[in-house]
Amino acid sequence: MTDPLHPPHDRAAIPLAPSLDPTLAQEHMRSRLPRVRRRLVATTLIAMALAAFVALIAHALTRLIALVTHVAFFGDWSTTWVSPAHNHRGVWVILIPVIGGLLVGAMARWGSRAIRGHGIPEAMEQVLTNESRIPARMIWLKPVSSAIAIGTGGPFGAEGPIIATGGALGSFIGQLLPVTADERKTLLAAGAAAGMAAIFAAPLAAVLLSIEMLLFERRARSLVPVAMAAATGTAVRFALEGPGPVFPMAALLPASVTALAVYTLLGLLFGVIGVGVTRLVYGLEDLFERLPIHWMWWPAIGGIAVGVVGYLVPSTLGVGYENIVAVIGGHLGLGALALLAFAKLVSWSIALGSGTSGGTLAPLFTIGGALGGLLGIFLAHWPIAQVDPRMAALVGMAALFAGAARAMLTAAVFVFETTMQPHALLPLLAASVAAYLVSGLLMQHTIMTEKIARRGVHVPTDLVPEHPLHQGNA
Repeated sequence: MTDPLHPPHDRAAIPLAPSLDPTLAQEHMRSRLPRVRRRLVATTLIAMALAAFVALIAHALTRLIALVTHVAFFGDWSTTWVSPAHNHRGVWVILIPVIGGLLVGAMARWGSRAIRGHGIPEAMEQVLTNESRIPARMIWLKPVSSAIAIGTGGPFGAEGPIIATGGALGSFIGQLLPVTADERKTLLAAGAAAGMAAIFAAPLAAVLLSIEMLLFERRARSLVPVAMAAATGTAVRFALEGPGPVFPMAALLPASVTALAVYTLLGLLFGVIGVGVTRLVYGLEDLFERLPIHWMWWPAIGGIAVGVVGYLVPSTLGVGYENIVAVIGGHLGLGALALLAFAKLVSWSIALGSGTSGGTLAPLFTIGGALGGLLGIFLAHWPIAQVDPRMAALVGMAALFAGAARAMLTAAVFVFETTMQPHALLPLLAASVAAYLVSGLLMQHTIMTEKIARRGVHVPTDLVPEHPLHQGNA
């Protein structure tokens, strides 16, 4: 994760060992290469086997979410995907997220408090402070708690939980095998990347997310296993669910120079919105901290808001991938887009602030896409802007995530891979970089790092080279 706007403290150069001159240092490195390469091959093979298993877990997680949704909203047993928006519970729908919140709160109190939140910050903290060691119980606690939270109407995505689950499994394997802390971190990132790739069929974005949020390095010793894990996870997804984009849409035309400039300006705006969304989430979290009751009850309180909003705007319930498809397909009008963006933001921010279990990618893409589509419709009435509302929706998706998480490459490539729109890549990149720039100027931490920064954890913001003698198996 690179952030030139907030560089870390200057680091003194690491000198050569006193007993080694440069020539001897080079000989030392050459003598280590065969062993290093053998370990890299072994780590890669382990990462690929791990990825195949994580992809199966990801498939099972989506089926478990569907099962909970059917039971909670429709009173039947099925694992076919269904939107809770089509329920016929009437006003009783308000109680369903509350019950889910009670169950998640109980699991957090008597299982592990680490299941609270969206998963990525918790994985980052273990990488930075605990040599990538995650308790084994997180392998089942996180997906089950998330399936309950999402299946009972929680406005989250499945990506955060499966990233956390894959990372926990990779960490567990790294604790069983005789590996170094760096190799354990690589296995953690490989599991996380495989999970994201298996959910969204976005292998390259999964690798970039691992670099920007988990590895904090860009070297062959970690990139090779993580990349192969992401490829393996995607291949398993294709075998189980078939190829094709997760969010299909009609082909877009290339953006003109004028339109590209407008999309870049939209990126600047979404950078500001991303900062506002981040502060809103943590402001709500601070409010929950002031409640004079145990934190295990907070998800149930957040569930009240989810239920009320879901009763008024049913499309906010659950993952809502169908909302994203409708937004980028241009199927929603001004009123529907505005209502979806506002209601989803209210429901998701309160639920996340309450400390329940769920992801952030899908909600941010829904909110950003709806706002981008809304602005795109307005701009489309100005012929000079040459804006396509569907392209503006894609820009909003990527730029809001880039502004909130400051993962600009992940954001741009993720939206490209999940829609398979090659002509959108340039506007996505320009808007994501613009949002990243504004976000870096306006806030120090991100929606991913604020929580652990408050606990005194320093998150690296630059990928810097190390001296060869200190690179291990680079």
